[in-house]
Amino acid sequence: MTKNEKLGKSKYAKTHGLGNTRLHRIWHSMYCRCYYPTTNGYKNYGGRGIKVCDEWKTVDGFLRFYSWSLDNGYRDDYTLDRINTDGNYEPNNCRWVSNEVQSNNRRTNKFITYNGKTQTQIQWCREYNINVVTFSDRLKRGWNIEQALTIPTKGMQRKV
Repeated sequence: MTKNEKLGKSKYAKTHGLGNTRLHRIWHSMYCRCYYPTTNGYKNYGGRGIKVCDEWKTVDGFLRFYSWSLDNGYRDDYTLDRINTDGNYEPNNCRWVSNEVQSNNRRTNKFITYNGKTQTQIQWCREYNINVVTFSDRLKRGWNIEQALTIPTKGMQRKV
């Protein structure tokens, strides 16, 4: 294995003409987060056992990742998201999504079930037009979910 391959840079990076593309930067960052302890974010990826599948890790892995991306909804304004946040980077567990969708798929999110529907705290606040800090403070003070979401705040007019 060459030095470039050890660094997640395939020998094709120079020959395929895609080394300076957004997709190549995303692929390279994905690889480094999983395999290099000095990389920012390693503790949340490689440090937790998250890996890149063999298909995307091989010498021509970037080209396979590139092809998969174009066939699976890649857009310049989307980000790579793992569906199961504890799963590996692999075709069955990855998707291209908006920042909003990705932010709702974080390990640290708090999910709340109300009226038989489960959403993140932020999703509930958007739906009920209430400030996230206000909602959180109400819950900390012992309010139930219905009260915290539906009682108007002082001086605030609710959108109907």
